[in-house]
Amino acid sequence: MSDAHTATDASGHAPFPATGRRVLVSGASRGLGRALARAFADNGDRVAVHFGSRADEARATLDSLPGSGHALVGGDLSDPAGAKGVADRAAEALGGVDVLVNNAAVNLPHPPATTSYEDWSALWQRHVSVNLLATANLSHLAAHRMIGQGTGGRIVNIGSRGAFRGEPDHPAYGATKAAVHALGQSLAVALAPHGIAVASVAPGFFGTERVAHRLSGAEGEAIRAQSPFGRAGTAEEIAAAVVWLASPMAEWASGAVLDLNGASHLRT
Repeated sequence: MSDAHTATDASGHAPFPATGRRVLVSGASRGLGRALARAFADNGDRVAVHFGSRADEARATLDSLPGSGHALVGGDLSDPAGAKGVADRAAEALGGVDVLVNNAAVNLPHPPATTSYEDWSALWQRHVSVNLLATANLSHLAAHRMIGQGTGGRIVNIGSRGAFRGEPDHPAYGATKAAVHALGQSLAVALAPHGIAVASVAPGFFGTERVAHRLSGAEGEAIRAQSPFGRAGTAEEIAAAVVWLASPMAEWASGAVLDLNGASHLRT
């Protein structure tokens, strides 16, 4: 363990390190999660790559990371016991947790006018259990570990532009992401005395292999036209912002919800 984890500053907290940290990224088997894992590994951090069911893709993420000391951690975050198992195994593999990135999420269509009540209620339960409750549970588990370590920490939540502009075909996604933003702000206030900063990002549409098909044809043109830059975002751009929010210099951004949408949706 480096001196950065043991020295203390004038506030009594250990200075939060800029690199060499222990990072848990939930939902890191592909897409943004993979980009996040790579960005932290490129920063010199050690990463626990979490997956729910895509073990092969998560292994590919792990194998792509530079550096050493990374770990693969599987588990069902929709179950509280599963979330605790993920947090415990990640901390065991890394020797602790300094940074948590809550990225795991589901986003399944359920337009209210055409979705049966049975499907509607089931999909709401699924979105709440993964997008909101798993984020809350992992945050609680990570925060208690950070407090016990006495070295401060960072929690960064992946929210969404949809929390502000509405998601007519995915209302549970928009609602749970709005709740994630609110959760992050509550935690920011509660955990600041322990040297833990909490922030969220609210991305607009960005390209990954999962949505690549949507960027072709008329739909792709419409998506690119949402931003005055005339393009979609990239997972790497989102990941770079998350790495900054997890840095020592971003402590004063605690409580923020950072829009990352290429000026496609402006709010005051």
